[in-house]
Amino acid sequence: MINLSPKFTQKLAWSSIWTAGVASVLILLFIIGYVLTKGLSAISPEFLFTAPEGGLSGEGGISSCIVATLWLILITMAILIPLGIGAAIYLAEYAPDNKFSRLIRYSVELLAGVPSIVFGLFGFAIFVLALHFNYSILAGALTLVCLLLPFLMRSAEEAMKAVPQYQREAALALGATKWQTVVHVILPAAMPGIITGITLCVGGVVAESACLYVTMGGSAAMPTSFLSGGRTLAVHVFYLAMETNALDKALATGAVLIILILILNFITRWLSQHFQAKMSGGI
Repeated sequence: MINLSPKFTQKLAWSSIWTAGVASVLILLFIIGYVLTKGLSAISPEFLFTAPEGGLSGEGGISSCIVATLWLILITMAILIPLGIGAAIYLAEYAPDNKFSRLIRYSVELLAGVPSIVFGLFGFAIFVLALHFNYSILAGALTLVCLLLPFLMRSAEEAMKAVPQYQREAALALGATKWQTVVHVILPAAMPGIITGITLCVGGVVAESACLYVTMGGSAAMPTSFLSGGRTLAVHVFYLAMETNALDKALATGAVLIILILILNFITRWLSQHFQAKMSGGI
């Protein structure tokens, strides 16, 4: 057996970590750079402000897809954030350590590993057929809530558990109630982790396509309400790449999708930090 010195082992470990980190960043930059380089040249005002026309030629733009994507994000996050954070507060601060709470955590972890297309079939059976929402943005949003809820619950719960216990004890010793401790001490301290979870969920909404294919219907028409059918940018990229000869427009749509994700992540982080500062009494 070869005996390695501690210094050599440390240098080897740091070199491996840095290599993995740099490789990950380079791969990400290559993918984003390739899509933006190939796609930005095909973006024009006409492309952004006209609806898809359909057909194998892929004529038209992506205006209705942008609107459908924004509708989907707003409805999904409006339902997901209160449910996810509320459930995380219960599990982290109120739930006793018994079989019921352990069953909830096991169920959440189990659901987190279910493929998205299975959630799509569930959404199609329940929201589209049973509840008669038909192919609609609402049906797609509710399906995404089911898909992303386990992830947000777990990330928010872990962020709350990371708050030191002495902060809870100090707040209770000063006469705060349990709920006041949660709202004014635990949530502000856990907000960075919660922000990360919300940001990733927003990205998941924008990037998801499999479960939306069977719940939103893929209509290229401009949606007029949350009960209208629609086609998100991710689903539109799938249509363009697989069913048309317009690869340039598929790359252009991908470039718009990347830019939209960056903008939404920035807005989500800014709003969450603003909310965190308000809860902490900073403004």
